[in-house]
This record gives sequence, C-alpha cells and structure tokens, in this order.
Amino acid sequence: MSPNAGTSAPSARATPGTSPNSHTQGPITLAIDIGGSGLKAMLLDPEGKPASERQRMETPAVPTPKAVIAALDALIKPLSGFERISVGFPGVTKKGITYTAVNLHPDWMNFHFQEELEKRWKKPVRVANDASVQGYGAVKGEGVEMLLTLGTGMGSAIFTDGKLCPGLELGHHPWKKKTYEDYLGRRGLDKHGKKQWNVHLQEAIEQTAKTFNWDHLYLGGGNTKKIEFTPPKNVTIVSNEAGLLGGVALWRDK
Repeated sequence: MSPNAGTSAPSARATPGTSPNSHTQGPITLAIDIGGSGLKAMLLDPEGKPASERQRMETPAVPTPKAVIAALDALIKPLSGFERISVGFPGVTKKGITYTAVNLHPDWMNFHFQEELEKRWKKPVRVANDASVQGYGAVKGEGVEMLLTLGTGMGSAIFTDGKLCPGLELGHHPWKKKTYEDYLGRRGLDKHGKKQWNVHLQEAIEQTAKTFNWDHLYLGGGNTKKIEFTPPKNVTIVSNEAGLLGGVALWRDK
C-alpha cells in the first residue's frame, strides 16, 4: 500500500437540514464522533438535541491524524452555523491531547488534536474519549452507570450520579486469556463468530457487574445490532447517535 494511501478525503454527501433553525436560542454545537470504521457529525441545539441530519463517511484506510482531519474537513462541509465543536475520540485523551489510538494509527500518540482543530477551524474545540461522550448522551445521572461500546474496539466509561470518572480503558484490561477487546471488539467477533461473541458479551455483563457494582449498564456501538439475547432489565442498548448527542455535555463545565 502506498504510504500516502488514505490521506485524501472522500466527499461527504449533503443531507437536508444541515443548518440550525434561525429561532434556536443559545450556542449550536458541532458534534463529531471518530470511529475505527466511520466518521460521523451532527449539529446539536443547546439542549443536546439534533439540529441537523447526521453526516457520515468511512474512516480513511490509513487513519493518520492528517488523513482523518482531511476527511473531517469534507464531512463537516455541509454543516454551518455552529459556534463550538465537541469531538469523541477512540482512545485516551487528556486536555485535548490524544495518547492512544489502538484502532487508528500510532501517529496519534501525544498528538495535540484539540489545538490542531482550533487552529484549523477557528472555533473552540473540546476533545474527549468517545465512550465518555456517548455515556453523557445515555446516562440518567442516577447512581453508578456504566457504558460499553461495541465496535472496532471496545470502549468504556463509568459515571457516578452523572459525573464522569475519567481514564477508564476496560477494553485493554486482561480478561480470560487476553483482553475484553480481544473478545468483544471486531477481532473477537470475526474470530469466534456471532454466537460465541454473544456468549462472551453476556459473561462480560456479569463480570463488570461484579467488578464495578453498576446500577445500570448501557451498551452502544455499531455491533449492538448483533446482540441476540434479551438483556437484563438494568441493561439498555442505546442508539449510535448517543455518541454525538453527548457532545453538549463537554461544555457544561466552564
């Protein structure tokens, strides 16, 4: 593969309703969700509700920072009228710097992502772990709530009375003979098949309940559509859009 493969940005298809209503009161947030297989964007009103249609495109084949940022330029082109930007990123992030990106590219290590986007787009930006953002879009703020995202990898976030406990990367924690992500991420799904993947997921639900004593568990990510069992009453499957709808929560703290 050419070293430049994946650096050109595919075009994003425009969809209706890509500008907020002129009567909307308060700041409009551009929410971006970066995944190992797809990039998504949507405008949110001040209450965190959709103010546009969702835009989506494939993640570049070689997802370096340069390639992903070029793709984001094309992805957000149909969207206008926003005043700030929230980004969910699939890896450890602290103060806008990305430290890990196991399912993207090594060049993301110690990358000043937030600073780069602010320079490029001339808007205030906040970057957080993608599971944390999705959790903000799902939790009710009652007791201990946990989110697991099931996609290319496995993301995780835990909240106490609606407050995020940052830094959790359960996907890379040892479990069974490997890690949670090896069984519940795309690698595990491809290796073991959907039937066994469902067995592993049920075991993970039981194990995390014992480890974290959560009151409610949320399951998100694209592979939730492969779930074939009925979850317990205190386990909820959430929409993929939660990864965008939580974007306004990043701006609650000044």
